[in-house]
Amino acid sequence: MSIRRSVSFVAVLALTGLLGAGVRAQVGAPGIEDLNSMPASALAALPGMSATIADAFVEARPFATIVAANTFLLGQKLTQEQLTAIYERAFVHLNLNTATAEEIQLIPRAGTRMAREFDEYRPWINFAQFDREIGKYVDAAEVNRLKQYVFIPLKLNTATPAEFMTVPGVGERMVREFQEYRPWQTQAQFEREIGKYVDQKEVARLWRFVTIQ
Repeated sequence: MSIRRSVSFVAVLALTGLLGAGVRAQVGAPGIEDLNSMPASALAALPGMSATIADAFVEARPFATIVAANTFLLGQKLTQEQLTAIYERAFVHLNLNTATAEEIQLIPRAGTRMAREFDEYRPWINFAQFDREIGKYVDAAEVNRLKQYVFIPLKLNTATPAEFMTVPGVGERMVREFQEYRPWQTQAQFEREIGKYVDQKEVARLWRFVTIQ
């Protein structure tokens, strides 16, 4: 990429808020890695993991939910205690508007109460709403911790470059492709067009984070 093009892209991000405080982040807060996109070497370094398990996990992903990932790792003879330690560092992020109670309770220390509260305030529109509603029950530090595990799907036809860049593993090139093929009309179109640039596993992973409305 040329210097001029890089500067231009940074300028766009600045104008849309990525370099400021007003980004309507799609993934609530940075900090928790995406189990569906971590390299095998990083997975192997997680608590209780091994290179063999990490390789098998990579082969099996993307996992549509953390429950599916959890079931797979239990099948690799990891204990639930070991998995909870892993989830302190990496997770399959939850769609706030569709996650089940079983998924939510796999967030370390979330419990049944948060499963009820996450469900009660649907539909979630933005993270200002999350701060306000979940902040009724826990302090700001805990709100921000919980936000690391969840996302609100981005609208493919209207999301800004700054918002797209909050999706784990998305860089400048994919942001351009998301915008180039607007208006998006169907999932099949998304799979066809984005499949020109990444394999079908990555297309499936990315599709989790977006919506067409």
